[in-house]
Amino acid sequence: MRVGYLGPSGTFAEEALRASAPRAVEEVPFATVWETVMAVQERAVDQAVVPIENSLEGSVTTTLDALAGEGSDVRIVAEVVRPITHCLIARNGVELDDVSRVLSHPQALAQCARFLHDRLPDARTEVAASTAEAVRSALDSGEPLAAIGTRLAAELYGGSVLAEGVEDRPDNLTRFVWLARAGTPPHRPPDKTSVVFWGFNDQSPGALVGVLKEFADRDVNLTKIESRPRRVQLGHYMFFADLDGAEDDPPVREALVGLARRVETLRVLGSYPGAAS
Repeated sequence: MRVGYLGPSGTFAEEALRASAPRAVEEVPFATVWETVMAVQERAVDQAVVPIENSLEGSVTTTLDALAGEGSDVRIVAEVVRPITHCLIARNGVELDDVSRVLSHPQALAQCARFLHDRLPDARTEVAASTAEAVRSALDSGEPLAAIGTRLAAELYGGSVLAEGVEDRPDNLTRFVWLARAGTPPHRPPDKTSVVFWGFNDQSPGALVGVLKEFADRDVNLTKIESRPRRVQLGHYMFFADLDGAEDDPPVREALVGLARRVETLRVLGSYPGAAS
């Protein structure tokens, strides 16, 4: 089985893939989250692993937008939650006081904001497509650059770890999801369902309450709900929700039927085993 992930080698996504792969797989790196999702959509890979939510910085919006947009035939088939420990990495010979710029993925930079403010107040930050790409770029540069990434990336690319555990909180966790084409069975029996919906009178007071009543009336627990802009005009949103229960459980199925009557578009992003199951 070919499995895509946010590359290059040495990312947290690769670590999550290796920690949760159901069997031996061929790992295929992609440069961005969007490309990784679309590789499943276009059948370039069988499945893929991407980050979807972090305990410090919230949802990975590029993943949500891809699943709600161009990745219309992609479904979540499993999830895995991983502890995230960030390292500050530079080429050999560069000391902490030498660092002029710090490169990393936007989520990683945000998760380490306090460390950067306290220990590297004069260093500028620069966004990279992934933590591993940031490490490669920093090590290839002739400037005194550093990158926030994994210890695995430092070992793979020959970097020196200037500091470890630079995340703002020690309980830093990221939720990754396994993706596959619609119709692919989940990795284990499902007990969680994720959906996205839009197209109701979302500018009318109380409209969202009425929509969510479909779940409350059937005792379906929403463990998460959040909005993203629909990119049509201000004030119009799509809503992502996670539910306890499988899509085929009678209360969940009835709630989704009721929801579908109220909205223009409802898409089940996946029914899958939660990380704790």
